[in-house]
Amino acid sequence: MNTIKLLSKNNLLALAVSSAFIFSASASAKTVSDSVVAKQRATLEASTDGKGFGPQSPRDIDQGYGLNLRSFSMAPNRSQLNLCNIHFHKNAEHAGGEFTTYAGNGDGKGSNTGFVYDGKLTDAQMKPVQNKICAAKGHPLQPGDTIEVHYVYSSAQITPGPTLGACLADSTMNPDLRVEGQVMVLANDNNALDFKKLTKVNRVNGYHQAPNIPNNMGVPVEYLGSTTGPSYNEKASPLQVSWSVRPKVAVVDIDSVGQWCNDNVFNEDHAHGVRNLVINPKLLSVIN
Repeated sequence: MNTIKLLSKNNLLALAVSSAFIFSASASAKTVSDSVVAKQRATLEASTDGKGFGPQSPRDIDQGYGLNLRSFSMAPNRSQLNLCNIHFHKNAEHAGGEFTTYAGNGDGKGSNTGFVYDGKLTDAQMKPVQNKICAAKGHPLQPGDTIEVHYVYSSAQITPGPTLGACLADSTMNPDLRVEGQVMVLANDNNALDFKKLTKVNRVNGYHQAPNIPNNMGVPVEYLGSTTGPSYNEKASPLQVSWSVRPKVAVVDIDSVGQWCNDNVFNEDHAHGVRNLVINPKLLSVIN
């Protein structure tokens, strides 16, 4: 992508970090009106119209429409790439599959918006926990919360680490990027999936991998898109990403998520904010 090639590494790191990991405003913030979200979408349209930006994310994975003709090659299978980062968002950024229930407009800055699990947990699984889970930013997770986990892969020769900056290298300024997306619901249930195992990083055939990504959550929907995060509510992300998003929701033990937030190589200790769902066909690729 020409825009990326012209950026210095420092500028690119700053762009990537700010785009994917900004999460502000309190969880108790007032919900903005529909007109605020509509204005953000109108600003996104105005700031991208005719500018040559590629397809954006997140999107409704159940809908295959798209008019964006900016094409790039789908990144290789994750087995041929290096895992560079794992992080998650509070509520699903994508819609579709088993996560079509809208959480609301939130604060207009990424908090309390997105999509949540359509199903229900048992009363026992919904029992409140005593520990403050992933509360470094003051927003502890609770049983019943939905998260969307992003396993980020890069063609660069890197080692896993904090932020999207870990996906870049001096020798590869515009690497192929792939994100494996898995939506999960948090349960007070030590028999549910162990998040620490799901995020375990090993070397497999010379590549850094997360070999325990759930493989029984439906056929992943693959499409061409971008990085996400609420800082892109009114402007486009210039980074090109190959996405693979599973339609079914995995049930995970909330305590294991808390343990991971307390100790992981990515320095992740909280849930990140959600970008508005992209619905403008001019900013969406076709899903075949």
